[in-house]
Amino acid sequence: MHAFDLHSAQQFDPDERVEMILATVDGGDFTVACWEPGQVSPYHCHPWATEAYFCFEGGGVMRTPSEEVAVEPGGFVVHPPGELHEFVNGPKRSLLYRVRYGEDVAARAVAWRTQPDWQPSAEDLDYISGNDLAKTVFDSRGS
Repeated sequence: MHAFDLHSAQQFDPDERVEMILATVDGGDFTVACWEPGQVSPYHCHPWATEAYFCFEGGGVMRTPSEEVAVEPGGFVVHPPGELHEFVNGPKRSLLYRVRYGEDVAARAVAWRTQPDWQPSAEDLDYISGNDLAKTVFDSRGS
């Protein structure tokens, strides 16, 4: 059994979101993600894992290449393996609970709108080159 107290696990940083893995199990992990107002995640996916977010406090907007959805307290968003997504935090601090599970939970980032100096890793570039949708987002730099 795993039991978590999200309030005691939360930590915030004015410069970047804070993600703390609370536990790892075969095939996945459980994380608390803490966001200051206006922080934005990289535009990324998990090619071999499902990623699910539960909004505990705060909220924002989750973007994919084809849609945007408001994420509010009590809301739950699930990204299937390979779905590109980006979270844009709203005007309040947000506390999200995340579960990732699958063959490999590694992320592949294709853009990061709020970090102009960001550069993709070699693994990211390899993924982008073999994925038409990721290449389109990368070429447009997530704008």
